Amino acid sequence: MANPFSWLGSLFRPKPIDLLGQSGEEGTFAEDEAVQIWVGLGNPGAQYVMHRHNVGFMAVDAIAEVHNFDPPKKTFHGWAQAGRIGSQRILLLKPATFMNDSGRAVRAAMDFFKLEPDAVTAFHDELDLAPFKVKVKTGGGTAGHNGLRSMDAHIGPDFRRVRIGIGHPGHKDRVTKYVLGNYAKTETDDLADMLGAIAAEARWLSGGDDARFMSDVALRLQG
Repeated sequence: MANPFSWLGSLFRPKPIDLLGQSGEEGTFAEDEAVQIWVGLGNPGAQYVMHRHNVGFMAVDAIAEVHNFDPPKKTFHGWAQAGRIGSQRILLLKPATFMNDSGRAVRAAMDFFKLEPDAVTAFHDELDLAPFKVKVKTGGGTAGHNGLRSMDAHIGPDFRRVRIGIGHPGHKDRVTKYVLGNYAKTETDDLADMLGAIAAEARWLSGGDDARFMSDVALRLQG
């Protein structure tokens, strides 16, 4: 049986290994080259595409487009795209497990690459930030976010988070409908500008300069 992960070999210098103990075609990669996993949190399916809760999916889609990542492949319980930003190898991952089980997909990718949580970045919606504000932090709680809660359960809390502000509807009883609702038509230009800024400045994230990433995204959005 052909190895479903052989496509990942295109990222790395040739060095044959057996992938995940499966028989068949071997993939190739250099074990000494680092990989970062950038996971977008969201729900799969056409009905969820424009939900505020899916802005993590939107962010990784924008990054893939701007930086010419490989086409998506179904693997790691989701859709993965391989590419490079600057000198860094990046695997973009959109879990197909639905939000509440996102951590299972991330765990599978981490185990494959033998990575620790500090190699993982999650892009997610954030109620406690104003709409279209972008902040980055490493570690912390889940603030009631089911995708973060699942990741915490599977890999622990010590991963980086790109928090994408969606604002708060004002009362907790309105949160679910708000989060699982579509962006308004009047918000689409601001949404596109923000996603474009995240993608354009992603090189600072890949290089570990979170402060520069936040600053330059903010400057783009002020223009």
